Amino acid sequence: MGKLWFGTIYTMEKEGQKAEAIYTEGDRIIRVGDKAALEEEFAHLIDEKINLGDNILFPGFIDSHLHLIGHGEKLNRLDLSGLRSKEAVLEKVKSHLGNVQRGEWLIGEGWNENLWEAGEVIQRSEIDFISPDNPVILKRVCRHALIANSAALIRAEVNENTECPPGGVIELDEHGALNGLLKDKAMDLVLSAVPQVTEAYLERAVSSSIQDLHRLGLTGGHTEDLHYYGGYRRTINAFKKVIEQEGVRFRAHLLVHHEAVDEMVQDGGEYLGGNEWIELGAMKIFADGSLGGRTALLSHPYNDAPETSGVAIFTQEELNGLVKKARDNSMPVAVHAIGDQAFDMILTAIENHPLKGNGRDRLIHAQVLRKDLIKRVKRLPVVLDIQPVFLASDYPWVMDRIGKENMEYCYAWRTLLKEELPCAGGSDAPIEVPDPLLGIHAAVTRTSIDDPEGRVYQPEQCLSVYEAVSLYTSGSAYAACHENDRGMIKEGYLADFTILDADLFKIKVSEITNASVQMTIIGGEVVFRRKKTGEGI
Repeated sequence: MGKLWFGTIYTMEKEGQKAEAIYTEGDRIIRVGDKAALEEEFAHLIDEKINLGDNILFPGFIDSHLHLIGHGEKLNRLDLSGLRSKEAVLEKVKSHLGNVQRGEWLIGEGWNENLWEAGEVIQRSEIDFISPDNPVILKRVCRHALIANSAALIRAEVNENTECPPGGVIELDEHGALNGLLKDKAMDLVLSAVPQVTEAYLERAVSSSIQDLHRLGLTGGHTEDLHYYGGYRRTINAFKKVIEQEGVRFRAHLLVHHEAVDEMVQDGGEYLGGNEWIELGAMKIFADGSLGGRTALLSHPYNDAPETSGVAIFTQEELNGLVKKARDNSMPVAVHAIGDQAFDMILTAIENHPLKGNGRDRLIHAQVLRKDLIKRVKRLPVVLDIQPVFLASDYPWVMDRIGKENMEYCYAWRTLLKEELPCAGGSDAPIEVPDPLLGIHAAVTRTSIDDPEGRVYQPEQCLSVYEAVSLYTSGSAYAACHENDRGMIKEGYLADFTILDADLFKIKVSEITNASVQMTIIGGEVVFRRKKTGEGI
């Protein structure tokens, strides 16, 4: 027995291609075609008819790069994102201290000095004033920098004489004293002192995150969490408990941090191993940091801080060795590379140790590029994981940071597609809100919904609506080697659907973010429903 879905349906197989109806059985699409023809063919099997009415059905949206547990933590923790001043951040921290016991750790997420008029980073002394006893860690929005107060630094045994690990930065003030700001690998010095979270905490974070992703129309996501919460087994067990045992449907493609690969292998895991709900992905590597923290590795000095060009997390030799480790374990790599020099380094590593066998390498972010790098990457079986929503957050300050003369190949998505480079769309949640509509809007308009002036940045790089939606459907499916069963409305594909109340191809592009998810369907089952309109919806 099966279901007949009918109304306006975009297959995303070709631009403008629509279908009138879909017949599904269980978790699969059996037939796509005319409503009358499908009713006749499957008359004795249809036990439910779903009239979409004025709503629009798309293939299920997939986020190609997020941190699912991190997003759940942000939902459950002290959220500092969107606050418009340092004073507002400190006031919220002070208020939240009433919810924790004396001596207990307090962790906040998402401060962003680029939203503040003064732009001055918080100092540890300012947190000490409001929290002398509780260790406090406040993570920057990029998660490549944090501020720790004195209580946290003391517990972590970090002081002015602490040796900074390679790939990290421990900042000092003008007097040579710690100001509390740690970047990239240096953050581990403090984070390692935080008590290990409980299994219940992890399960709650996974559950909260997935429920929110359902609300946003996401049927799956490619996530990287397996190294940060007590190890591979502990973390993957949280996914299995929520998704497999409790039946909270979501298609989780798990990237494996390079430090978790050995434990994965010991546990019998392998690339693309698992099942339809939880499968293992590429080996994750960080090549550099972030533009916000000036730790993204550039081939030239930062325009607004010429004393630095960023931070290389690994040397070229070390990066080569990590790619070789992936190959030795029959894995592709998924590499965080924001700056052009980091991108250059990982291309060199991949060229030295090319992928053989199954899968595709993935270069994540690819925000700052050069013409020569695009020529090199075209020769490789590589997918670029891009985050269009970053444009809305990073402009205009990023132009001053990188330098306008260096911007031609930055956030250059039209150029990437024109060069026929496969691209997938993600949010990097909890860095950004994992709402695909925000990413689609940013890709199409090259502007921010929060900008009253509606400034358009590099309009020649705007994508069409079809190209933008494809990033979150067929593009994300392709990145995970699921181009034959996900990302399109096609016979034999999974019955994963995102249903909106607006036709993204007909409304004004400025109204894309006004669209609302009405239903999210995974494997033919409704996991989110906003309201009822018409028969079956």
